[in-house]
Amino acid sequence: MAKEITKVIKIQIEAGKATPAPPVGTVLGPAGVNLQEFCTKYNDATRDKMGDVLPVEITVYEDRSFDFVIKTPPTAFLIKKITGIKKGSTKGANETVGKLTQEQLKQIAEIKLPDLNAYTVEDAMKIVAGTAKNMGIEVED
Repeated sequence: MAKEITKVIKIQIEAGKATPAPPVGTVLGPAGVNLQEFCTKYNDATRDKMGDVLPVEITVYEDRSFDFVIKTPPTAFLIKKITGIKKGSTKGANETVGKLTQEQLKQIAEIKLPDLNAYTVEDAMKIVAGTAKNMGIEVED
């Protein structure tokens, strides 16, 4: 018989740097998850992506066991990483703070494709371009 799911928790943690301290501990502690076990498994699974912020979806079962799925980094994080900016525009699309080439846009879209609601890289590029525009990043043609 399948295990009974009690909670599904979504959190963003830096790759390879999960610790039982907040924010991980404050979110998973009340769910009854073994914090040290989660941190060890997460850190081992994300060692190759050090420095990236990764969303993780944790499914907690009735017997306090858990499974987790690591998603791709947030689009805004990837855009900031590739363009080298610290943060997006405070005025949104009305203020330009950086530029993104079509090549860079395609690179981000290929990374994000599994988590986006798109079937082709071209569709994913349109989604990423929208995020970039809202961050004040100009997309070159």
